[in-house]
Amino acid sequence: MQLKTGVFAIAAALSAAGCSTTKPAPATSDGLRRVVGTSLIGARGATAGDQRRIDETVAGLCGASVWSPSECARHGRETRD
Repeated sequence: MQLKTGVFAIAAALSAAGCSTTKPAPATSDGLRRVVGTSLIGARGATAGDQRRIDETVAGLCGASVWSPSECARHGRETRD
């Protein structure tokens, strides 16, 4: 039980540190490309590689707070089901 609590505490601390050091991206096409990336280009969702590329795009959108936390959580649930 203590190990599980410790792991969660470390994960929360690393998450908070990562979120507090990111610079905002400018609201331009180049800024959007830095947030979203280009992984989604050509992905159709037909293979595991396509799903990885979709997940990378979603991670960028969630990390930049383009999507709400509930939308990001919903994506995670849907890909696990």
